[in-house]
Amino acid sequence: MSTYLFAGGGTAGHVNPLLAVADRLTERDPDARVLVLGTAEGLESRLVPMRGYELLTIPRLPFPRRLDARALRFPGGFLRAVRRTEQYIREHDVEVVLGVGGYAAAPAYIAAKRTGTPIVVHEQNAKPGLANRLAAFLTRHVGVTFSNTKLRHGRVVGMPLRREIETLDRRAARTEGLAEFGLDPARPVLLVTGGSSGARSINTTVNRSATAIVDAGWQVLHVVGGASDIGPSDLDGYHVLPYCDRMDLAYAASDFVVSRSGAGMVCELTAVGLPSVLVPYPVGNGEQRINAADVVGAGGAVLVDDAEFREDWVTFQLLGILRDRARIADMAVRAGSVGHRDGADRMTALVREASKRTSSSTTEER
Repeated sequence: MSTYLFAGGGTAGHVNPLLAVADRLTERDPDARVLVLGTAEGLESRLVPMRGYELLTIPRLPFPRRLDARALRFPGGFLRAVRRTEQYIREHDVEVVLGVGGYAAAPAYIAAKRTGTPIVVHEQNAKPGLANRLAAFLTRHVGVTFSNTKLRHGRVVGMPLRREIETLDRRAARTEGLAEFGLDPARPVLLVTGGSSGARSINTTVNRSATAIVDAGWQVLHVVGGASDIGPSDLDGYHVLPYCDRMDLAYAASDFVVSRSGAGMVCELTAVGLPSVLVPYPVGNGEQRINAADVVGAGGAVLVDDAEFREDWVTFQLLGILRDRARIADMAVRAGSVGHRDGADRMTALVREASKRTSSSTTEER
């Protein structure tokens, strides 16, 4: 039995691809055992056990951005996390370590290097994080999501997707999707989402513009996020949800999307061939703008700055797109042209490649 340690987490964007690879690996090799290294505070603490995998934890250690007491404590805390991870690797006889980014990834990479355990990396964003940039110097087994990702030894594998997204046939599931959300089969659907926590600027603009969008002949499925104060609406054709557990059916019901351009969202939209307006999150290191580059360059999406996405932009730009059904159909084809549905397969192959090389090296040494 081969044992693998998958490291990462903190957000659903890190956890979901990790679990997609774990599921595919164990499907291909029922004797394989996957352990997940994460923190007790991240989403992995809930999602990993729910999926049936064992979670091993280390302390959450954000990289210090300024010199203060926390920065002075960081080296000691990081070394302790590395040593604990080394213990996990040795105790469970781990064959390969896969890192996907997040707080647990960096200690896992260093521990793997110190124990001689092969490293596999998956970078989901077009702009790589610090931990994965480091790991790319420690291994040749590096998978990236986007073609414009600049990472040593990177090969494009796409995003490992949830099975329900990977296998979605939008046309076949459309009737079920419309029924799931109480939508009118006779009117096109605009899906609006800012992710699980919502996007305040997108939510506010769409909420204020809902009447104009509905008057243009569309209906809106607006997933506002659990933290939003936007409640149900009496406007016919404007459907507000605090969250959505069936994004596959939301995609199946929809004809066009307005959303942030997180890596997971961009990859899901291109995988299922949905055209979109993408509004990158304006805070951070700018990775969301870079994430959108491939699909925008292909003509499958329109990029608009967060500061510009206001009611007048909806009136003069978005509504113009929504009225042009031929353009939307063309954008759908172009979006699908840059999508990958086999990211989980490709990453699983990368993990098994690293494992086979290790087995070959061990056999030769003997």
